Amino acid sequence: MEVVQKVMSGFSLDLGPVKEPLGFIRLLEWVFTICAFATTGGYVGSTVFTLKCPDKDDVDVTANFGYPFRLPSHPYLINHCNGSKNTTYLQGDFSSSAEFFVSIGVLGFLYCTFTLILYLGYQQVYRESNRGPIIDLVVTGIFAFLWLVCSSAWGKGLTDVKYATDPSRLIILCLPEDKCEIKSYPSVGRLNASVLFGFLNLILWAGNCWFIYKETPFHKPANPPVNAEEGVSSS
Repeated sequence: MEVVQKVMSGFSLDLGPVKEPLGFIRLLEWVFTICAFATTGGYVGSTVFTLKCPDKDDVDVTANFGYPFRLPSHPYLINHCNGSKNTTYLQGDFSSSAEFFVSIGVLGFLYCTFTLILYLGYQQVYRESNRGPIIDLVVTGIFAFLWLVCSSAWGKGLTDVKYATDPSRLIILCLPEDKCEIKSYPSVGRLNASVLFGFLNLILWAGNCWFIYKETPFHKPANPPVNAEEGVSSS
């Protein structure tokens, strides 16, 4: 309880940092990290083709898939015109790149939340020593690199997901006596947006490194130049 009181006693809300590039870009990062992992996690899609038989009603064959894109875990059934049935599986496991992308998004969101609280409520703690800006610079740089890696990996993974769920490939499994026609392609606009959000986060995090660098002693000299001190005293 005493720890909580000490923490709250040091809290002083100041929205000023949000008006500066350091806080404003961090706020943008917070928003776009949410967009990145939200558009990937929880996704559910389907690809559909129609099986037409001369003496039967048309039958839609639906292959469902979704995050984390372990495609073989979603079997679908094809009732052929000759009466036989075939349980088929989508091919490809792309969970590693998808889960990596979502994990970086969630971790980035948590870090943005922590630093925004630090900027807005504990600005004096952040600036009272050189350690805060230096650690912030290092972590932000690491996240910029991770966004590059995970966005590239997920972009490749998404391309493979599109190929594996393309109905023009799936209808090849129909028998010669079957007449299969594509009914609908999977809607992947949300997933396309996730890759764009990933690379946008790369730009934001990499660009923010410069503004954080300006808060570190590497950019600001620890002591004013001697000439400057002499000029002030002589005046």
